[in-house]
Amino acid sequence: MTTQDTSTTTRSVSVAPPVPAERLTFLGESTDGTDSADSADSIQATTRTLERGGAPWIPVTGEVHYSRLPRERWSEVLGHARAGGLDTVATYVFWQAHEPTPGDFRWDGNLDLRAFVELAATHGLDVVVRLGPWAHGEARYGGFPDWLVERGLRTRTDDPAYLDLVRAFYGQTIAQLTGLTHAEGGPVVGAQIENELYDQPGHLATLRRTAEDLGLRVPLWTATGWGGAQVPGTLLPLYSAYADGFWEESTTGWPEFSAVHYRYSAVRDDLTVGADLREALDGIVLEQGAQAPLDRDDLPFATCELGGGMHVAYHRRPLVTADDVAALALAKVGSGSVWQGYYMYAGGTQRVGPHGTEQESQATGYPNDVPTLSYDFHAPVGEHGQVRRHHHLLRRQHLWLADEGARLAPMTVTVGGGSADPDELRWSVRSDGRSGYLFLTTYQPSAAPISAQPGVQVTVDLDGEQVTTPTRPVDLPAGVSVAWPLRYALAEGLVLRSATAQVLARLDDVVVLAATDGVDVELVLEGEVSVAGAGSATRGDDGHTTVVTLARTPGRGCVVDLRGGAHGAAVRVVVLDDTTASTLYRLEVAGRERLVLSDAPVYALDGDLVLHTDAPQATVSLLPAPEGLEPVGSSNGVDAPAGQVRDDVRGPGAASPWGTWTVDVVGAGTHRVAAGLRPDATAPAPARGGPVDRLSAPTDWTGAARVHLDVPDALLTGTDRALLRVAWTGDVGRAWVGEHLVSDHFWHGRVWDLDLTPWREEVAAHGVVLELLPWVGATGVRVDPAVVPAADGVEVRSVDVVRVARTVLRADDHGVGQSRPSSVSTAGAVKG
Repeated sequence: MTTQDTSTTTRSVSVAPPVPAERLTFLGESTDGTDSADSADSIQATTRTLERGGAPWIPVTGEVHYSRLPRERWSEVLGHARAGGLDTVATYVFWQAHEPTPGDFRWDGNLDLRAFVELAATHGLDVVVRLGPWAHGEARYGGFPDWLVERGLRTRTDDPAYLDLVRAFYGQTIAQLTGLTHAEGGPVVGAQIENELYDQPGHLATLRRTAEDLGLRVPLWTATGWGGAQVPGTLLPLYSAYADGFWEESTTGWPEFSAVHYRYSAVRDDLTVGADLREALDGIVLEQGAQAPLDRDDLPFATCELGGGMHVAYHRRPLVTADDVAALALAKVGSGSVWQGYYMYAGGTQRVGPHGTEQESQATGYPNDVPTLSYDFHAPVGEHGQVRRHHHLLRRQHLWLADEGARLAPMTVTVGGGSADPDELRWSVRSDGRSGYLFLTTYQPSAAPISAQPGVQVTVDLDGEQVTTPTRPVDLPAGVSVAWPLRYALAEGLVLRSATAQVLARLDDVVVLAATDGVDVELVLEGEVSVAGAGSATRGDDGHTTVVTLARTPGRGCVVDLRGGAHGAAVRVVVLDDTTASTLYRLEVAGRERLVLSDAPVYALDGDLVLHTDAPQATVSLLPAPEGLEPVGSSNGVDAPAGQVRDDVRGPGAASPWGTWTVDVVGAGTHRVAAGLRPDATAPAPARGGPVDRLSAPTDWTGAARVHLDVPDALLTGTDRALLRVAWTGDVGRAWVGEHLVSDHFWHGRVWDLDLTPWREEVAAHGVVLELLPWVGATGVRVDPAVVPAADGVEVRSVDVVRVARTVLRADDHGVGQSRPSSVSTAGAVKG
């Protein structure tokens, strides 16, 4: 029950402890006992949570398509995924890629599923294999081979002729996974059957039985559940949530149902995702205004497609931002999600097969034309390895879930407030009855922003104790989403009763919190607590708490030393500012886990740090600090004499508990090759096509502008990767190196990146030619209103070569376990 005093805007809520969960026996390997509940790393499911090793578990999974990435980039992408806080990757097995002609199965090169799964394991990642046979993934015929489509079988049904072909494909796929399943000590923990199949539950059940008959044993069997899908009881339905969708009409603004995903809600389903395909391919039309089903208390709330970004189609090109992605993800946690799965986590490039490019198109029966090559998806890790801001924003949540998942997963959700009214505070509480988290949000995408909230204060009844946070009402700025702790155990007997800062991570006796811009940090501790460092303490009004405010600005040097509890436990609380919080990692370096602050994207490999950056200088801090940090390689193609160090590392820094080093990165930087171009171009007549008569991508390029770019060879060598970054305005672009089409781009307001690295010699010989069609507003293509061009035509504002360097740093571990003494001034101890 919730109440609200409208005069003071104080909210209150009573939460009940969770009811006992029941084990689900239909999902895993209970048929032969290979993953029994008493095994050390068993994976089980209950009606409320997933469990691993007997403890509740919140998996964090990101979609990475091995067959759409160069094999030599797999390790880098998986490294960033693991550093981003993922513990699992999911991947489609596209039938068309593996059996291009009947009976000719290919598992070589970047089709080597087994090698990809093994490499994921070396990065500490488990794998969910999305088996198909129909996959979607914006692939031609949903991933079906052309020869299969041409046979005219009743696909996606129990038609015997179709099932015979599926059995052969499944058999080949499962053979690649022999010895790699969880029951065999390997990383494969789950399998998804089919994809977006709404009205064939019997067929889904048949596919699972077929996979098991062929020897696949995994703990988790799943199917997509959105769109009101009928999922058989032998599969766990997983859900989706996107900030926007390219599958909507060009006349649609921000999709109405997307707003639900920014409120705390029991709604799991989204009837809009793939609705055009349901109608065009399956003939399923949901009634206008149909409501998605509410929370099911007999199955855990799990997702596999939280939008990590958004693809574009010719007719509609959404501009989903990093903040959109992060706020949506946290809203799902505040609504009860116990499995965070992202689509996509890493972008890629559409394959080219024996019948040409393998993207979905109106020519292959889809409602939409999408780019022929680019499948960037504006994912946290881009098509060419670009590490984007939402990789960092999401990592903040994932570090917290890794620490708190076992406590958070079984917690109940109480939605305190938040309707479609933009002036109403949106909030919820996840609680085990004695502790938990208060979720608050004032975030919604810029198409429909919501208001700041003045005077926010919430009282939560936890097992008869009233916890009020903050102790004085605060104004919550617009555009923020937070999860504030309630009765969080810092150490035995040392309890953080409430805080107006978010828990990021903990390591040994160090707990890291993140401040929110515009909200003063307040820490309330139970009982008598000694406070030193960057904290200023007073006695709470109730006489039983210690209230701590900060005596210095949040940042890496803002360290509050606490000592209290029956055993005098000591904890260091580091309070980071919002910007620095997005540079925090927890990585295994030189034989132990460390907290790492890095302003360059970084991951761990064999105990070393690997930096990928286009900046000529980077700063890295570690806690506990090693004695030293030295470069051991750059892999940037720099022709240096053996043993010569070309990356200069300086440090350590002072005035902080962190050891800090500055890295001069060889081979990184951005170099302009063209700017201020306004070439003439003529647009072809607009056309429509496909099953729902949408705008079609142009096929007539006779009127396109042709921009020839000479790229000096010196910009292509001596670095790990060279991207051509085009800031332009127009309609559709194509890039050619000699006779090779190397990239395409539906302009949507962001820069166009293409990787020149595989074409270095050809670029040096022939340069790059951009073919650009002009923007014509009257055509009716939908782009975000914030970026609609002021005039028709083509404008190339700039073309840069972005040189991305790879630098490997190794820590001297003689100082393992030692942290540098803080230089933060000590405040007087105050006892509550």
